[in-house]
Amino acid sequence: MSMAEPESSNAPEPAAAQKAPARVEGVGTTPGHVGAGTPLAPQQGHELAAFAAGCFWGVEDTFRQVPGVVATAVGYTGGQTKNPTYETVCSHTTGHAEAVLVEFDPKRVSYETLLNVFFKNHNPTTLNRQGPDVGDQYRSAIFTFSAEQAAKAAAAKAREQTERKKTVVTLIEPVGLFWKAEEYHQQYDEKTGTHSCPLPLGLPDQAT
Repeated sequence: MSMAEPESSNAPEPAAAQKAPARVEGVGTTPGHVGAGTPLAPQQGHELAAFAAGCFWGVEDTFRQVPGVVATAVGYTGGQTKNPTYETVCSHTTGHAEAVLVEFDPKRVSYETLLNVFFKNHNPTTLNRQGPDVGDQYRSAIFTFSAEQAAKAAAAKAREQTERKKTVVTLIEPVGLFWKAEEYHQQYDEKTGTHSCPLPLGLPDQAT
């Protein structure tokens, strides 16, 4: 399953988004009590992770299918402006990436496995592009919540590089403010019926 999905910068709110969406069973929609750039705090015993890998619709759908992921939301991070919107991010003036915030239970899934899922479900060698989607908001990036996560992300990137002929251009940087995206973007694949059932690549048998 590819994370990259066609997306128009002028995409209107889909009519299907007005209907009650079919949720992935047991996976929530408010990781870390995410809001408009507000402090993030996972539930006790849980941890947070954040990834950018192209259009956030498919990226979120991928991580919602990983056992041990307890909640996800899409949003904007890595930029310089406050209160970014979809339209301003698509104007390439804010510096934000389309990203997915993931809350997970480390007793059920490791951060290393999430990194493996991230790398195996997008092309980390294309700069500011995934498939037909071009722009800095579609960059490959890992936003870390601790020095430990940063070290593990760097190690995963190095391993991925050994498997590819082209340079892995994934950025690794500490997470900044995370701005939850507009509601119609949340769990978009589930709302529109494009949700993919097969489990993503990079699950435990491939994780290190």
